[in-house]
Amino acid sequence: MSDDELTDIRKQKREQLESKLRGDGGSEAKEAAAGPAEPIHIDGADELDDAVASYDVVLVDFYADWCGPCKMLEPTVKKLAENTDAAVAKVDVDANQELAAQYQVRGVPTMVLFADGEAVEQLVGVRGYDDLKNLVEAHLA
Repeated sequence: MSDDELTDIRKQKREQLESKLRGDGGSEAKEAAAGPAEPIHIDGADELDDAVASYDVVLVDFYADWCGPCKMLEPTVKKLAENTDAAVAKVDVDANQELAAQYQVRGVPTMVLFADGEAVEQLVGVRGYDDLKNLVEAHLA
């Protein structure tokens, strides 16, 4: 994740918190919660924590560069990022072994869905776009 992406996430989170403090809870707060149109590349627990805190729903794809099924899932992950309000994040399990262990990732691809700051679903293996979109949207409501 680049410094610019982190700065944007922090700005959105600050706006959300300020809106809550003001009690206006208006459209600005809801807009700030919408995820980016591209997958966020996560490097480390702190970056994952920031992403989960910044967005209402985050779908995290734990993958490996050498994994064939992960490569098959890549276009689906990108399409989800473009077409849902959820944030989509990617975690390279080889570069983030401790983070993968923390979420009991034993095989790749594994996806963990976070809603309201909590891990609520874990899926192992390649899933279709419609299945993933329905899962994400069920938690966005």
